[in-house]
Amino acid sequence: MKKNLKKFFNIFILLTITGLVLYFSLKDNYHTIINEIWNMNIIWLIVAFVLLFCFWFCKAIATQKIVKIFKEDYSIKQAFCLVVETNFFHAITPFAVGGQPYEIYSLKKSKLKLTDATNVSIANFIVYQIALVLLGVIAVIYNHIFNLFASNVVLKHLVTIGFLINFLVIIFLFLLTFTKKINKFLMKIIIGSLNKLRIVKDKEKKIEQFNQYLSEFHNGAKILFQNKFQFIRLIIIHFIGLSVSYIIPFALAHAMKISTISIMETIVTSAYVMLIGSFVPIPGGTGGLEYGFISFYSNFIKGSKLNAMMLVWRFITYYFAMILGSIMLGVRKKEKKCV
Repeated sequence: MKKNLKKFFNIFILLTITGLVLYFSLKDNYHTIINEIWNMNIIWLIVAFVLLFCFWFCKAIATQKIVKIFKEDYSIKQAFCLVVETNFFHAITPFAVGGQPYEIYSLKKSKLKLTDATNVSIANFIVYQIALVLLGVIAVIYNHIFNLFASNVVLKHLVTIGFLINFLVIIFLFLLTFTKKINKFLMKIIIGSLNKLRIVKDKEKKIEQFNQYLSEFHNGAKILFQNKFQFIRLIIIHFIGLSVSYIIPFALAHAMKISTISIMETIVTSAYVMLIGSFVPIPGGTGGLEYGFISFYSNFIKGSKLNAMMLVWRFITYYFAMILGSIMLGVRKKEKKCV
């Protein structure tokens, strides 16, 4: 019951913020913005959707490569279904934290051990975060050289915070994966506290069970990260996937007959937008991503075209992904398997 209430609360917050974003985006020139969207070039619009699917495919390739370390017969089709389904849980939870638990649950259903499924999810997230930070570093360096964006203290601080948060997440995940002593220390405190609150009855038994799980988890982590070439290759795959997703606004700009921004400028600008959106504590980073998009892309695109482009970009990369993920979940639940 509490879980459902939390889910409905997240959806309510999402819908409320979305409504506010739509109101402020459309209130001044509603008819002009709708007209811009209606007259978009359909070919370039299709290109934008194709880029999104290419991004998902890259994520699926990386996921499959990691899963195959533990389960040889895991197919690219299964990995792609998992990526699409996980979009829904990323979309409806703050900081996208719902994606990893579902990913672990789904991999366990695919007959991976819980420890292996956890390792796969964490390793995949680590390489994704590294690729995200690398693109952020490249964007910051590129902007420093070519000075793309007008000086804005607020935006500069927001980007710095976003960059630091993503970097700290990587460090935390590495600590979680490789430092057994810290994990044991933290779990003793947590289990001890739960025991005092009488939530956990047999304290020693729970600690013993956790230590066994932790041992299996760390053994799996060693298997995952011992192949340095594989690790670098996974980062490259996610780097390519993210770069492809960052090009979506370029396709949308051309769909609106805008030619004032290059592919490289689009990638750099999108990287800045994502750095801001990564720490907004609302499902999908709603509000923060729209603000970041308008703020950074306004250096290249003005007026109603910018608002129209932002709305279509947000629909493709977030709402469409969420809708398709929910449909895929419904199909999978009905058929009991991904086909």
